[in-house]
Parts: sequence; C-alpha cells; structure tokens
Amino acid sequence: MKKTVTWILIADGAQARVLENTGPGKGLQQVKGLDWTMTPLQAQDIVTDRPGRSFSSNGSGRSAMEPKTDPVEHRETEFVKAVAASLDTQLQAGAFDRLVIVAAPIALGDIRKAMTPAVKKAVVAELSKDLTNLPTAQLPQHLEGVLAA
Repeated sequence: MKKTVTWILIADGAQARVLENTGPGKGLQQVKGLDWTMTPLQAQDIVTDRPGRSFSSNGSGRSAMEPKTDPVEHRETEFVKAVAASLDTQLQAGAFDRLVIVAAPIALGDIRKAMTPAVKKAVVAELSKDLTNLPTAQLPQHLEGVLAA
C-alpha cells in the first residue's frame, strides 16, 4: 500500500517553505529545494522614481499621481503566485497527496486565490497563523490536530 504524503506549506508574504510528513510518528522533514525567501522591502525602496505628474481637471495646477497598486502588496502577491505555481507543478508530478497550509492571514487569502483547482482539492486543512520564523522542531505541537487526520 502506498503511503500518504502530506506536505505542509508554512508561508507569509515574503517567505515560504514546505515540510513533509509521511505518516503518524514520522515527524516533519524539509523538502529540498522548496523554500523561498524574498527580501522584505518598503514601498520607498521599490519605487525610487518620483511619481508622474498630471494636470488638474479644473484649473491649471499639476499634481503627483499615485500608483494604482501598492508596490509592496504587488510584490507579495507575485511571490505567493510563484509558490502556488510550484505547488501545482509538484502535485502534477505526484510528489504529495495532501496539503496543509499554515500562513499569515493576508498571505493565506492570497494563496487561496493563486491556487489551481487541483491544488485546492489536495488541501486538507488551513491554519491562519504566521509560523514562518518557528524552528521545524517546534512546529508539530502547532499541527497536532491537523496531522493526525
């Protein structure tokens, strides 16, 4: 009988890693090559140019134009999309059967939006917590009810 492989995605908007559990009492192991880190930047670090200027709709004044999207949010959304695309590729390759997502609340929402239907079907549990900075050895106590299922 084939063992059931459960992957646990631990993520926030700037870092993510995948751990593997192959059954009760087997513990968690880092999946090689599936950890991502993005240097956190402030909006002023991303947008270094002065904002464009436009003429006022009434009068002869000019004013600065604001960007349509927050550059930090856009960067985090792109990061999450890349993580979700990698999960889809790995699922199609048969690398895992079940997926548990543990992510900061905003990142969890972004991950849900970015996941393909196939990956959504593999999700067996979600935890809205930021555990990205917790050592792997401390994670099982936060996942007890989830991994037992």
